[in-house]
Amino acid sequence: MESEPELVAPYLRPARTFDAACATVVEYLSRAVPMGMWAVTRIVDGRQILLAVDAPAYGLPAGTELPYATSMCRTMVSGGTPRIAPDVQRVPEYAAAAAAAAPFVVNAYLGTPIVRPDGALFGTVCGFDPQRGPDSLHAHRPLLDLLSSMLSAVLEADTQATAAARELELARREADTDALTGLLNRRGWDRFLRVEEQRFRRFGDPACVVVMDLDHLKTVNDTRGHDAGDDYIRRAATALSGCLRGGDVLARLGGDEFGMLAVGATPEQTARLVGRMERALAAAGVSGSFGHAPYSVVAGFPGAWQAADEAMYEQKRRRRARLTTANGPPAHS
Repeated sequence: MESEPELVAPYLRPARTFDAACATVVEYLSRAVPMGMWAVTRIVDGRQILLAVDAPAYGLPAGTELPYATSMCRTMVSGGTPRIAPDVQRVPEYAAAAAAAAPFVVNAYLGTPIVRPDGALFGTVCGFDPQRGPDSLHAHRPLLDLLSSMLSAVLEADTQATAAARELELARREADTDALTGLLNRRGWDRFLRVEEQRFRRFGDPACVVVMDLDHLKTVNDTRGHDAGDDYIRRAATALSGCLRGGDVLARLGGDEFGMLAVGATPEQTARLVGRMERALAAAGVSGSFGHAPYSVVAGFPGAWQAADEAMYEQKRRRRARLTTANGPPAHS
């Protein structure tokens, strides 16, 4: 009886979602082409985020963010260097990037870009090793290009599927709408974030959570009545809604509390957005305290919400301290 043919490479498991495909590619490469680290990364806002990683030589977990400007991947994407360098010291540009990577030691590198259908850079598939590799590593260029093309195709399909799911989720807003303001209510907000959490973990997109607490609502209710308080809330909702960009989501979470997801926004962009919101509230005769924090794969939306909430209360404390200083210490009888 003839013996079964020897497998020349591990089996590549099928994957239906982008995050699963990333994990599969990293697992496959770690077995087929052992290196000190294999990763699928996302490039965004000058950062290289490790979406999926196996790094026995470096100990870096998924979600780690590294500077992109001085990275080997940026050098590779620029097109002026080979995509595979068994000895990075032979390629001056890679040697400089390796020096910038200290304390990590990199002497061998393999990489290929992941691009969207329109040609825009999404990220990279990349491998690193602290030891120089054999020249036979060059033979893996077709494999890397094939895997990056597969990831690009899965990315596009998954992006379209998640966009459709997001549209469906937004279509359910009627049951999840705050009757006073027309915004999402707490239930709708929580449901929306559950869907968004999955999407952001897959793609590593930037986003920030904004927490806003209306100032003086209790005073308005106590002195002018609840109808005036309701009008105060509606004016705030209208002012905040007028500042939203495409894709942003605003919710009234109850009482005087609002939450917003700034989709695709960096902390700097969100700070400018919050500034516009503060000015819009002031123009509407309303004031509020804000806090914002970026989403990260490690902490998720719960961690971003907690950090934003703490920042909002810190703003309230600073305002009270300034008022106390301006008014002077209380008089003693």
